[in-house]
Amino acid sequence: MSAINEKATGSAQARITHKKIYRHLLPLLIVAYIISFIDRTNIGMAKASMSVDLGLSATAFGLGAGLFFLTYSVLEIPSNLFLAKIGARRWIARIMITWGVISCAMAFVTGPWSFYAMRLLLGAAEAGLYPGIIYYLTLWFGREERAKATGLFLLGVCFANIIGAPLGGLLLNMDGIAGWAGWQWMFFIEGLPAVALAFVVWRMLPDKPADAKWLDKQDVAFIETTLAREAREASHAPSAFSLKKALSTRVFLLLVLIYFTHQFSVYGLSYFLPGIIGSWGSLSPLQVGLLTAIPWIAAACGGVLLPRFARTENRSRRMLMVGYLVMAVGMVIGATGGPTLAMLGFSITAFMFFAVQSIIFSWLPSIMSGSLLAGSFGLLNCLGLCGGFLGPFILGAFEDRTGSATSGLWFAVGLLVVGALVATLIRSQVSPSLAAGPVARGEKV
Repeated sequence: MSAINEKATGSAQARITHKKIYRHLLPLLIVAYIISFIDRTNIGMAKASMSVDLGLSATAFGLGAGLFFLTYSVLEIPSNLFLAKIGARRWIARIMITWGVISCAMAFVTGPWSFYAMRLLLGAAEAGLYPGIIYYLTLWFGREERAKATGLFLLGVCFANIIGAPLGGLLLNMDGIAGWAGWQWMFFIEGLPAVALAFVVWRMLPDKPADAKWLDKQDVAFIETTLAREAREASHAPSAFSLKKALSTRVFLLLVLIYFTHQFSVYGLSYFLPGIIGSWGSLSPLQVGLLTAIPWIAAACGGVLLPRFARTENRSRRMLMVGYLVMAVGMVIGATGGPTLAMLGFSITAFMFFAVQSIIFSWLPSIMSGSLLAGSFGLLNCLGLCGGFLGPFILGAFEDRTGSATSGLWFAVGLLVVGALVATLIRSQVSPSLAAGPVARGEKV
C-alpha cells in the first residue's frame, strides 16, 4: 500500500509541477519561437515582388533562402555550449536582439549579393535558439513529459505560419508608402518584436528550476529527483562535449539522417508553398497568406495531439516511421492534385511535421547528458538543417528547370520514405565501450 501511495503522491506532484512550468515557461518560449520563425521564413511571402525588384530567379531565391542555414548550422554547437555555460536568460536575449536588428536590415537589400549576405548574417544571429531551448527544456522535464513539452513548444512554428502569412500579406499591401516596397515594410516591421521581447526574456526567464520564483521547494526537489533517477536508469553521467563522442554514437547518426529528411520537407514547403498557392489563380497577397496558413493549422493540431503518446521507445519508433510515411503520402497528393486536393495533401503532411520533430529531439536525453547533450543538440540541428538549406535550393532549381512549382516535391517524397526506413533502425542500446564510462549511451559505429 505504501508503494501505491508513494506512486500516487509522485503523480500528484508531477501534475502540480508540470502545470506551473507549462503556465509560466512555455508561453514565453513559444512567443520567442513564433517571432524567430516569422523572421526566417517571411521571404516566402515576399518571393514574387522581391524577386522582380531584385532580379532573382527561382534558383537564386532558393539559394538565398537556404543560405540562412549555413551560418545558422555552423554556429549551433558553440552557441549551445555558451548557453549551457552562461545560462539561457542572457544568451537567448542576446540572440533575439541581434536577429531582430538584422531582420529589420533585410529591408535595405538591393540585389542578389546583398540578399545572400543578409541571409547569412541572419542565420549567424539566430544560431542556437532552437537547440538551445530544446536543451533548456531537458532541465525542467523528465522523459515521459519531454516529448509533450517539445511538441507544445513547436507550436511556435505553426502559429508563426498561421499568423505570419496573413500578416505578411497585409504588410505587402503597404507598397509605395514613404517610397518603400511592401516587402521592405514587411521585413522592417516584423523584425522589431524580437528586440522588444528580448528584454522580457532577460527579466523573466529563469536559468534553472531553482531560480524560478514560481516554483516551491517541493517542485524543485521533484524535478531534480526525476532527472537524477532517469540519468541513473539510463546508465550515463554528464560528460563534456566531444565531436568524436557524438559522431561515434549510432543512434545520434540515425537521428541526424531522419532529421535531415524532415527539415528538407519543412523548409522546402515553408518557402515555396506561397508560390505554389499563388500559381492557382489570381489571388491577392492577403488571400495567398490566408490559404498558406491552412496546412500550419493542421500542423498545430498534430503538434498538440500526437507527441503525448510517445512515452516509450517502441511507441516513439513506430510513430516516427508512420509519421514519415504519412508525410510522404501527403506530398504525393499535393504534387498531383488540383488546388483543393493539393491543400488537403499539404495539410496531411504538415499534420505530422512537429509530432515527429518533438520525438526526434526527445530521444537524445535518453542517451547522453551534461555538456555532451547540449553540444549534441546543436550538432543534430546543425547537420539536420543541411536539409533546410538544400530544400529551398533544390525546389527552386526544379522550378526553374521544369516551370512547375511542385516538381521538386517528388524529391522530398523520396527523402521522406528514406526517413521512414531509417526510423525503424533506432535502438537505444548501450555499447560496451560507452557503458564503461560517463559518455553518450548508444551503439558505437
